[in-house]
This record gives sequence, structure tokens and C-alpha cells, in this order.
Amino acid sequence: MLTVDIPEWGVLKLQHLVLDFNGTMARDGTLLPGVEERLNALAENLVIHVLTADTFGTGEKACRNIKGSVHVMKPGEGGIQKLKYIEELGVEHTVAVGNGTNDSLMLKKAALGIVVLGPEGTSIQALLAADVVVTDICQGLDLLLNPKRLIATLRL
Repeated sequence: MLTVDIPEWGVLKLQHLVLDFNGTMARDGTLLPGVEERLNALAENLVIHVLTADTFGTGEKACRNIKGSVHVMKPGEGGIQKLKYIEELGVEHTVAVGNGTNDSLMLKKAALGIVVLGPEGTSIQALLAADVVVTDICQGLDLLLNPKRLIATLRL
């Protein structure tokens, strides 16, 4: 568990990290540099879940060395599927990371939503649903590895 006490914002007691794959932690189906190492470090305190529509058919292979699980979503209604997934985990203990319209529901509902302005762009719906905006996935993961950065961003 990762506990972060953010003044005037609240105490986060995070157990799960749920990430979108393509556009968030991968470009064109290829994992971005630095992601695997950071996720494996975070796996010491959080259960890692990667959600993907697997557009390029590479999600499971790209994530094979990550200490977590990969879940391939069924075709259609990806946003609803992702929301239901985090609801089953417990939204109050989940941090969600994504970039697309189909991530916006989970970003809004999660205890903490991080949107990535990644190499494949970011939808305005995802941007408006998030609590934090980062310019790349490694910055977002570093907020969780160094929670004082997260506190500095969210404190009132």
C-alpha cells in the first residue's frame, strides 16, 4: 500500500495502479523507455494492472517482464469496461493512468487520476477528468515513487 497525506486534499491509501497501455505507457504497441523499471519498483507497494484494447497485438509480450497483470479488453465500450474494472478493485484505493477518451471514466472515478500528454496525444475528456497532468508516463510514475512531488502538486 502507498499512503500519501495531501494537506487540505485528503489521505490516499492506494493499493492498485491501473494503466492504459497504448498511448500512455507505449507508443505504437512498444513499451516506452523507463516504464518497466518504474513499474517494477512500484510493484513493491502497489498491485500493477495494465488494461489494453491491444490495438497492435503486442500488449502481453511488451509487458512480460513487468510485475503485474495485463488485461485485454473486449471490443467496444472500452471506457465502461475500464470503469467497471477499477470499481471491482475499489476506486477509493486505485490510481488510474491514461490518455484517451476511453480512459476518462476511470480517471474521474479513481482516488487519483493521472493523465499523460504522451506521444499519441491526449483527449480533452481525459484531460478534464484527471487530477494531475504529466507530459510523459515516467513523470507520472515518478510522482508515485516520490510522493512528496504529488503532495506539492495537489496540496491546497
